Amino acid sequence: MTEPQTDLPETTFKRVMLKISGEALMGDQGFGLHPPTVERIADEVKSVHDLGVQICMVIGGGNIFRGLQGSAQGMERTTADYMGMLATVMNALAMQSALEAKGVFTRVISAITMNEVAEPYIRRRAVRHLEKNRVCIFAAGTGNPYFTTDTAATLRANEMSCEAIFKGTKVDGVYDKDPAKFPDAKRYDEVSYDDCLAKRLGVMDASAIALARDNNLPIIVFSLDEPGGFRGILAGRGTYTKVHG
Repeated sequence: MTEPQTDLPETTFKRVMLKISGEALMGDQGFGLHPPTVERIADEVKSVHDLGVQICMVIGGGNIFRGLQGSAQGMERTTADYMGMLATVMNALAMQSALEAKGVFTRVISAITMNEVAEPYIRRRAVRHLEKNRVCIFAAGTGNPYFTTDTAATLRANEMSCEAIFKGTKVDGVYDKDPAKFPDAKRYDEVSYDDCLAKRLGVMDASAIALARDNNLPIIVFSLDEPGGFRGILAGRGTYTKVHG
């Protein structure tokens, strides 16, 4: 297993949370996991890990099952949400496999107890994993229905004393409107938590943004599709939007 290199540029943050959607893992497919895409994202994570940055991750489950969609189709909401949580565990295991194949020690930590495949969430143990330069992937959301993985990522980022949340998306920041539909969409370099909520900019759900605001935790929105983008931002380069107070 690899050790972080010491002859690399000084990074902006020492411990971060990377939040990505489940859809980011399915590539051009309409469903499920696309192994080459999982491997590409694992390469991005490894490149940042090699800088000596301690990394937490939360991955959504929308590529396999989305609780809100199940609920909309008549399924009882709490059951649908628990199914979505199980989908996030599958994604976390896939990412763990890809990272460990690249020599990065990784732990999947689940909010729902399933000892055969993942560790239960114990805060002090998770912090110790980070101190030993292991990537910690937090799965199963908060373990409660009605809370999204965005909220789970913000909660775990605060508990782990992360210095920022990195939200990997398909665009290189936060825009005033959908850049895929409107060529004149304007990208923000910086935007406040309150503006995100008031203008419904879609960075994260309202609960997650409010939790980040209350704890003064910045959110960095960047493109996960840009090779080297995650590492570049941590080294002080790249295009992104910073959401802060």
